[in-house]
Amino acid sequence: MAENGSVQGATIYAVEEYSVHEEPYYLPIGDEVQLFETAYRQRIPVLLKGPTGAGKTRFVEYMAYRLGRPMLKVSSRTGEEVEHRMPLITVACHEDLTASDLVGRYLLDTDGTRWVDGPLTRAVKVGAICYLDEVVEARKDTTVLIHPLTDYRRLLPIEKLGQVIEAADGFLLVISYNPGYQSALKDLKHSTRQRFIAIEFNYPPRDAEAQIIAHESGCDDRTAMDLARLGEKVRNLKEHGLGEGVSTRLLVYAGRLIAQGIPARRACQVAITWALTDDSEVQRSIEEVVTSIFE
Repeated sequence: MAENGSVQGATIYAVEEYSVHEEPYYLPIGDEVQLFETAYRQRIPVLLKGPTGAGKTRFVEYMAYRLGRPMLKVSSRTGEEVEHRMPLITVACHEDLTASDLVGRYLLDTDGTRWVDGPLTRAVKVGAICYLDEVVEARKDTTVLIHPLTDYRRLLPIEKLGQVIEAADGFLLVISYNPGYQSALKDLKHSTRQRFIAIEFNYPPRDAEAQIIAHESGCDDRTAMDLARLGEKVRNLKEHGLGEGVSTRLLVYAGRLIAQGIPARRACQVAITWALTDDSEVQRSIEEVVTSIFE
């Protein structure tokens, strides 16, 4: 990866030069890998939907690594040959995200005004995977600007510059959202969602989730299986006042604490019970489930 500099030990990259250099751990549950690879070859935009912590972001990172074709290029900074992989540009969407945040804007400096490309424009130019995480959080007028990139045109109009950019060959637009938060105010417009193929994510089956927990947390197999069982039971509490089921991510956090010597019930309390809800009655219900598994 091309390195742009460092500040107090932190490595800083230009957004279009960041790529996944080491293979992320991802355990396929269905045919999602084949679907994504086919969509990439056919230049079909991809929508990932599923609950929080079900592996959507990790999946995108895994696919960026898997689809990346290592090659040598000359670094614009050092002039030396360096290994180059497919760039991955991730944008965490929020309610204040504007079209200018994605496309670019004019900024003032000592020499006057200058144009600065946004992350979407940079992805289009270099042929990166652009991942818009929780896209429904963005303003609806912002998401409309991606429409020309999601059909046969693959174009990004930049009105302020009077330009239209044709996407480079490797460019792929990927968006995600959590249907559990879906409402009339936070939902994808039909004109947007019908431009993507949709891959649904859910929490993995018990055995697969236990394998993920053991690998990611470093806890033993028995503890990992107990945590996977706990995850199943806590998710059943969604019908009894729990807003959302426990994510695989939180189960991994609990496993990490346990692997470092924190008692299992205490680890589950801080990583799961208190993290999920402030409702005292729901907390008691989760604690009862924890106690039934970790006696």
